Amino acid sequence: MNILLAMIPAFFWGTTYAVTQFTLTDWPPLLLGALRALPAGLLLLMIKPSLPKRRELSSLIKLGLINIAAFFGLIFVMALRLPSAIAGVGMVSVPVFAMFFHWLVHKHRPNFIQALSGAALIILAWLLFSPSQIALDPIGLSAMFCAIMCIVIGSALTKSLGNRIHWWTVLTWQMIFGGFMLSIAAVIDANFSPDQYTDAISHFSAQNGLGLIWVIGLNTALGYGMYVWLLQRMTVVDFTFGGIANPVAGIVSGMILLGESFTYMQYGLMSGMIAMSLLPQIILAIRQHKPAVDKVELK
Repeated sequence: MNILLAMIPAFFWGTTYAVTQFTLTDWPPLLLGALRALPAGLLLLMIKPSLPKRRELSSLIKLGLINIAAFFGLIFVMALRLPSAIAGVGMVSVPVFAMFFHWLVHKHRPNFIQALSGAALIILAWLLFSPSQIALDPIGLSAMFCAIMCIVIGSALTKSLGNRIHWWTVLTWQMIFGGFMLSIAAVIDANFSPDQYTDAISHFSAQNGLGLIWVIGLNTALGYGMYVWLLQRMTVVDFTFGGIANPVAGIVSGMILLGESFTYMQYGLMSGMIAMSLLPQIILAIRQHKPAVDKVELK
């Protein structure tokens, strides 16, 4: 049941790219990032008020910069420059980058299955993102790479704070600090490129409003709220299985909202990337479950 619940936030996150292109076309990424983060953080603060201690502020500000300010800004650059399906599927390569990061920084060597899955993911991604297969915006691809590194580094920072700061405080205040940074960046950007901001505000429509409700309310406040709530009740491995809804939502929402379509070969490469990203977790879950089954049989 929890795995089905884990698919809900993953689904909403996967729709970010198509919903943004469909309802918020040409909106500045920094403005979208600020509107996604700050209202959601303030809403979470209203639901359960919390105040960080002074010694915790520097860690939360750093986390807000990486996990929210940089990541949300990059996500909307991706959303406006890459096909929804490609953006959603491309993000499943996070485990490969995490594996290399922990290998280089923490000297944690990957096991055989992780290395095999990582190599297969690299090959599949190379084939899918090859210019001979599909023409992709280089700025969008660069934003994807940087967003993945934000996830990897931000996750390591979040884990280090787990025993020192309550998870709700971490969730709420990284949103608030990150949203505040994005708001300042958006104001500075508006001074250099005012037309994009004035056009977005002056031509505000009901479709824009629905898109913002989806991104702020469902995608962020509900999605991140369920994410941290579920992580208290299930293992990270189990939660990973729910993450399959993310790229699937990216593909389906892109087809429905934007009319995206790809060749059978490209869909095959996407499916292969999703499968390889899940393989290590599937094998780990089987190995963890097997002793329990053996004990039952012995009885």
